[in-house]
Amino acid sequence: MPINEFSLIEQYFNQQAFKCDDVILGIGDDAAICKIPKHKKLAIAIDTLVSGVHFLPEWPADVIAHKSLAVNLSDLAAMGATPSWFTLALTLPESNECWLAAFSKGLFRLADQYECQLIGGDTTRGPLSITIQVAGLLEQPLMRSQAEVGDLIVVSGQLGAAAAGLAIIQNQIELQEPFKTQASEALLTPQPRIALGKTLSTISNCAIDISDGLLADLNHICESSDSGATIYLNKLPLFEGLKSLDEKTAWEYALCHGDDYELIFTIKPPFKLQLEKLSQALDLSLTVIGEITSGNQVICLDQHDQNMEFSNAGYRHF
Repeated sequence: MPINEFSLIEQYFNQQAFKCDDVILGIGDDAAICKIPKHKKLAIAIDTLVSGVHFLPEWPADVIAHKSLAVNLSDLAAMGATPSWFTLALTLPESNECWLAAFSKGLFRLADQYECQLIGGDTTRGPLSITIQVAGLLEQPLMRSQAEVGDLIVVSGQLGAAAAGLAIIQNQIELQEPFKTQASEALLTPQPRIALGKTLSTISNCAIDISDGLLADLNHICESSDSGATIYLNKLPLFEGLKSLDEKTAWEYALCHGDDYELIFTIKPPFKLQLEKLSQALDLSLTVIGEITSGNQVICLDQHDQNMEFSNAGYRHF
C-alpha cells in the first residue's frame, strides 16, 4: 500500500539532525516561522530541477537530492550569504519508499554539512521534479551590477569537468581514469563555494556562479554592470582531463557549458595579494582570467592575442 503524503513527510523529511536556532516553527504547520538576526539581510533563491532536463531519472536518488540542493546553495555562495533554511517541493510519479529513503539521506547529508535546515514544503504526484528554495543571511551582498572597468576577473576551481562528465554519459568523449571519475563527480555532486562566497566581501563587490557556462554567466555581469570583458584563454584553469582534447574543444567545454558551479568574481588590481592569501586559506585555486572593459562585448583572446569566437552561448531553457 502506497505511503500517504503526511506519513511520507514525517518519515523522510522531518528527521533532520541539524536544527537552526533562528527557526521558531518548522515542518508541521501551514507555514514556517523564522527570525532574522539584527543587522543581517535575507538572501533568497529558488531552482527547479526536472527529470530528463537537469538530471536523468536513472541517477541514484541521493545524487539527485545532492544536486538539487547544491545548485541552490551555489546561488547563495554567489551572493556572499551563509545558508540558513530551505523548503522543498517534491513531485513524484509514485511514493517509492526505497527512493525516498535514499533521496532524504542525500538531501540531509549536504544540508547538515552547510547547517541549513529544511523548514517546510510540499509533495504532490506527477512527473519527477524537485523545487528547492533556500534562504541565507548576509551583511554586504555581492551583486552582478557592481563590476567596474579595470577590475580583474577571477574564477574559482577548474572549468569544464561537469561538461566532460555529461559528454562521457552521452558517448561524445572518452577519458581515462582518474579523470573519468572526477568528471562524473563534478557533474553529479557539485560542491557549492559557500566558504569562498562568505569571505569575498573583503575583496569584491561582484560575483555570480557558473550554472549556464562561463561566457553566458560573465555576460550577465557585463549586462548588469554596463561593461565588457576580455578573457585570456591561456589563463583558463582547465579541468586536467580536457587537456587530452584539441585546444579549441577544451576551451569550449570550459566556456560554453554549464554545471561548473564555480564562482566568477571581480576584484581591484591592488587586491591580488589578498587573493593569493585567500586561495591558500581556502585551499582553492583562484585564477585571474581577464579584466572588465568598457563597451559591451566579451572578447576571448588566444595566446597570439587573436579573438576566438565560440558559437555555443551556454545553456538555455527556451
